Amino acid sequence: MAAPSARCLWRALAPRCGWLLPGLEQRLAVPAVVSPAAARPYAAAAKPAKKDAKKTRQEKVKEKPPARRRRLMTKPVDDVYLTWLYRRPCYELEQAVAMLKRFQELDFTHPRQFVYINVFLDMALQKKKKVDPFSSSVTLPHRFTDEVNKVLVFTENVQEAEVAREHGAAIVGGVELIKWILEDEIQADFYVAVPAIIPKLIPLRNKLKRKYPSTRRNSLGSDIPKMLQFFRECHEYTVEDENIIKTRIARLDMPTEHIIANLKTIINDICTFKPSNFDPIVQRLVIRSSTSEGLLLNLDGILPQVEEKVEDKEEEDAVDEDQQKPVQESVST
Repeated sequence: MAAPSARCLWRALAPRCGWLLPGLEQRLAVPAVVSPAAARPYAAAAKPAKKDAKKTRQEKVKEKPPARRRRLMTKPVDDVYLTWLYRRPCYELEQAVAMLKRFQELDFTHPRQFVYINVFLDMALQKKKKVDPFSSSVTLPHRFTDEVNKVLVFTENVQEAEVAREHGAAIVGGVELIKWILEDEIQADFYVAVPAIIPKLIPLRNKLKRKYPSTRRNSLGSDIPKMLQFFRECHEYTVEDENIIKTRIARLDMPTEHIIANLKTIINDICTFKPSNFDPIVQRLVIRSSTSEGLLLNLDGILPQVEEKVEDKEEEDAVDEDQQKPVQESVST
């Protein structure tokens, strides 16, 4: 134990006393540099081995067959079962409405609750084009609420203003309403205008957006009573989250025929927003009540039948016949 302690004492006292041998100062001041290859002679050979090990692991993963998903069963046998093991059942429209009415009786819920539909849409067109999210209004064959929409009429004609008030317009006015609408002092469910005043309503285009009066939405015209009758009683729906429509269609205590008629009216209107030469815009349709689960519907018999393609084929056949007639006549001659 004496040798190490003496060595440490010598190192501590040597710089002060000048006891250094020639060349020893440099050895103490500059540490020896050792190359990584010399310190770890096997490091260079270890790296490629790890890469090879990784490659073999990846190859082994690729060689493994993909895990097979268990096929979903169609119909459960027992009353209690795991829903994720079975395919979601698909019901006919009349059957689904009857089930909703039965659920209400078994759950002792309110019979006048609303009936809703969730419509999942296919908005794709050619290449990367899509149908823009839209909103629409439709008159249902069977009204299910006593609520009346608030309609504002733009007109500067005194006689037209009187007619609008007589037929139930909530607000009637001219250019003076623009300021109040921009400041959110006046709001309405729908905005109707006559053609004479439409050039003066341009400042409201960005404010009203889809509710801005236009002929395409039947909110711009000269027949004020007809427009008021439609917009005061119409049913409005809107595309949410780019491809879903959630809207109520009836009350559960209404006759089944009335519920079905209202549903088909809305579906037919939705289908007009995509050309018939593409896939149907309605992909899935779910019906439910306020207190029940959603029931997936079979779309057969609900979507409108496309007759245009049949007419196009008939026209093509007629053209082919016309083209063949001159050839036959020339051969006979």
